[in-house]
Amino acid sequence: MSKTVGWTLTGALALAAGLSTPAFTQQASDALAPEIASGIQDKAIVTAEKEMVAAANPLAAEAGLEVLRQGGSAADALVAVQSILGLVEPQSSGIGGGAFLVWFDGETGEVTTFDGRETAPMAASQDLFLDENGEPLAFFDAVIGGRSVGTPGVVRLMETAHERFGSLEWAELFQPAIELAENGFEVSPRLHALIEADRGKLDQEAAARDYFYDDAGEPLAAGSPLQNADYANTLRAIAEGGADAFYTGEIAQEIVDAVREHPTNPGLLTLEDLAAYEVKERPAVCAPYRGYEVCGMGPPSSGGLTVGQILGMVSHFDLAALGPDDPESWRIIGDATRLAFADRGLYMADTDFVSMPKGLLDEEYLEQRASLIRRATALSADEVEAGTPPWDKAELRLPAIELEQPSTSHFVIVDEDGNIASMTTSIENGFGSRQMVAGFLLNNQLTDFSFAPNEDGEPVANRVEPGKRPRSSMSPTIILQDGEPAFALGSPGGSNIIPYVANTIIALIDWQMNMQEAISLPHLTNRFGTYDIESGTPAEELEDDLQALGFETNVTELNSGLHGVTFTTDGLEGGADTRREGVAVGD
Repeated sequence: MSKTVGWTLTGALALAAGLSTPAFTQQASDALAPEIASGIQDKAIVTAEKEMVAAANPLAAEAGLEVLRQGGSAADALVAVQSILGLVEPQSSGIGGGAFLVWFDGETGEVTTFDGRETAPMAASQDLFLDENGEPLAFFDAVIGGRSVGTPGVVRLMETAHERFGSLEWAELFQPAIELAENGFEVSPRLHALIEADRGKLDQEAAARDYFYDDAGEPLAAGSPLQNADYANTLRAIAEGGADAFYTGEIAQEIVDAVREHPTNPGLLTLEDLAAYEVKERPAVCAPYRGYEVCGMGPPSSGGLTVGQILGMVSHFDLAALGPDDPESWRIIGDATRLAFADRGLYMADTDFVSMPKGLLDEEYLEQRASLIRRATALSADEVEAGTPPWDKAELRLPAIELEQPSTSHFVIVDEDGNIASMTTSIENGFGSRQMVAGFLLNNQLTDFSFAPNEDGEPVANRVEPGKRPRSSMSPTIILQDGEPAFALGSPGGSNIIPYVANTIIALIDWQMNMQEAISLPHLTNRFGTYDIESGTPAEELEDDLQALGFETNVTELNSGLHGVTFTTDGLEGGADTRREGVAVGD
């Protein structure tokens, strides 16, 4: 029961050893040739004095850094980074999707958040994902086509951030992506592998098939040049006309036509839905953890609350003394995560539609929840249920598990004035709804709602309702100590985002790892009872111990995309996930 494995100062440090930062050239993608969809690549901590970008693709990261070099703010760089990610990493995010932004203002020291999550069409009803017999649709029967498409929020979010915090001209910020779309870029090994893996779905939709497959119907090979004139034209229209050029007019009409005229699975999105879309500024959800303040996104994201609950429960245990090699650490973390997910399933949803308990982060409540873990073995399934936090006119809803999928992206940007953007951005499933319009893919975020609106005649919190935003696990995070930034991070990964982020925070604070070490740490996550263990890593050596503690286990791929920055007295330290092709770059 006391077996240890050598991944704290051996495995993790070895994983984090020595990859130089690539320049913003096509050679940057060549440096990633060994990586495929699930490959792990060595990466080193990156240091900088004042400015840094950590993002999922070197072309996007370097474009963002160049904006900072030209005197732009983190909000300016955000526009450039997202525009390029939507081109070179289209399976994960883009202007046809949504995002959450956590922002730290370097002048005021305030943290705020911006909700660019998609919304359900006003014509949507709670039976959107039920078949003619009133039964939930199979997941991909719901995803592929127009039914799953929500009103995209990314473009309006980019404009909102720029209007509030930008300093360069809006139109200039799209130029790198426009030039790259017109001149072309090489298909990365990761993108090739994902196109190949999506045969039977992506290639069934005409526009996507024409773009991602060659004339013989084969996936574009790694290294193939890929141009996207339609995307360049779309970005040029947005650059010239602002977000309104996307939400009204020709582009909006193309979106609506693609959604509503899909031959087998039409959706409900209208021009009125697009024109009415609004980004919402919401207060950050902040939770204390060992002298730090962990700030993230509140509902409709479950990320900030659930990460805060996990940390609040494990704060009652000495994880620093146990260390990352001790199975006891993972028993505590795993059961805390399960208890937090039980609350998440019952209570959390878009608070514009659902009243929630006010005390999910209440100190006494989390101490009571932590007391459930003060034992020698894992909690049984019957013992993992939602608690009863302090209430204030909340509605008791019934839980449901949604099939939130792990195709998303996260980036962190720090400018020389101390502003920080921590943004998680997504089209939901890999390649979204597979509907391609005007050079970009449309999201399938509506499938983040519960397909079944009721359980035993009672309403589920995360059911479909007109104009509602589906619950998300996206967890963009900024951590303060004594009011000053200490860390900024986030990840893709579906509902696994929450344990990815929480575990990385524990590695940073309790186990004193640097950002790259913490990101490279092998994953162990337990959301719903089964302990998932990252395959091909030293974490597999913990499987027998976890089973002896009473857990069911599953060795599987856990393909996070963590990116983060640490703020030190000497400057910045950035890390990028060893499991993907991202980088941290800085001056």
